[in-house]
Formats: sequence, structure tokens, C-alpha cells
Amino acid sequence: MANIAFWIIHVPGWLLFVYLVAAQCPAAVSYTLGIRMGTQEPSERITEVGVAFFKGYAGADLVFYVPLLGLGLVGHFLETSWSPLVLSAALGVTVYWPIACLWTVKAARGVKGWDLPKEVQYWVVLPGIAAWGALAFVLLLLGN
Repeated sequence: MANIAFWIIHVPGWLLFVYLVAAQCPAAVSYTLGIRMGTQEPSERITEVGVAFFKGYAGADLVFYVPLLGLGLVGHFLETSWSPLVLSAALGVTVYWPIACLWTVKAARGVKGWDLPKEVQYWVVLPGIAAWGALAFVLLLLGN
């Protein structure tokens, strides 16, 4: 079971890490680049407040979450003594931010100026990320 748990933690974890580095973190530096890449929504669709919201997540991912996730995954791979703590913190964020984002998307639905054309994608992808984070957290607590 430990071997399976290792791969359940690492394969999705590294895929998420690579995605965040390639698609989310650039938007923290240049939100316009994120729009061109199709990973961020333009202000005409979600208002300047919506842009600020998404910039906030991109910035927090860049300076805290992505480095923490990468460090936790490397530490877990190397079986370091500190990796359960670091990876647990990252997995907590992994569960938290999709829930916060989806809650905001739902709360903003129907608000003047908010037109999220790809909302279904949020509801397909983000629960999966949160579910993986929760599962990986439980596996880590069980000693994997």
C-alpha cells in the first residue's frame, strides 16, 4: 500500500506543481500574459475586482504555495524528516484554495459585470484538486 500511496501523492502532485509553475505563476508577474495563455479571465468578463481576486491567488501561489508544494514533494521523495510537516502544510493549502475559489465563483455568479464563460471548467477541475489534496493528506497522516 505504501508504494501505491507514494505514487498517489507524487504523480498528481508533480502534475499540479508543473501546471502552477507554467500557467498560474506567470499571471502573478503579468496578468496580461495569463489572459493570453487562457489561464486567466479578462476584466471585461469579471470586473477589476475579479481580476484583483485572481491576481491575489496567482501572487500567493508564486510566493508561498508553489515553493511549499515543491519543497514538500522533494522532501517526501527523499524521505526527509521534515517533509511530512512541509507537505502537510502544502496539502492543506491544496484543499483550501479550490474551495475558496469555488465559493467566490458561486457567490459572484449573476453579479453585474461577472461573466465567467468557462465556469464549468472550475467546477470540474477544482474539486478534483481539493479531493486529491485531502486524499494525499490522509495518506501522509497514515505514514506514507
